[in-house]
Amino acid sequence: MTATDRSLELINTAAQAAADKLAHDIIAYDVSDVLSITDAFLLASAPNDRQVKSIVDEIEERLNKELGAKPVRREGDREARWVLLDYVDIVVHVQHSEERVFYALERLWKDCPELELPADAKATRGKAEEHARLQAAVDAAELNADLGGELR
Repeated sequence: MTATDRSLELINTAAQAAADKLAHDIIAYDVSDVLSITDAFLLASAPNDRQVKSIVDEIEERLNKELGAKPVRREGDREARWVLLDYVDIVVHVQHSEERVFYALERLWKDCPELELPADAKATRGKAEEHARLQAAVDAAELNADLGGELR
C-alpha cells in the first residue's frame, strides 16, 4: 500500500507552508506499509519555540484554506518544543531543533520510502546544522569578547 493522492496533496501543501516559514530539514516519509493509522509523516524543525509555533500555524492555516483540512488533534502547543498535527491521512511533526536531534525520528522511519517534496522544502535540508554552526560562532565570539573585557 502507498500513500493516497490526498495524503500526498496534504504533505506537499504542508511542506511548502513550512518552507515558507523558514523551517529546517523538511522531510516526509510514506509510512502506510508499516502503520495502519496514517499514510505519511512530515518532519520539520526550527531553532526556537516562537518559530515552531509560526510554522505550525502556517501549516494549519494553509491546509484549511487550500484543502479544507483541519487537524483532528493538535498536541504540544503549550511549550512549542514539539507540536504534532494529526490530519488522520498525515501526521505533521514540527520540532525545536534540540528535540529533533534528541528524538531523531528519521532513524525510526529510515526504512520507509521518502516522499518527493516541493523544491523549496528540499532546499531546507542541512539548514539546522548550518544554523547551529553560525550560532556556535556567535556564542564563541561573545564569550571571547566577555573574557577579553574581563582580562583588561
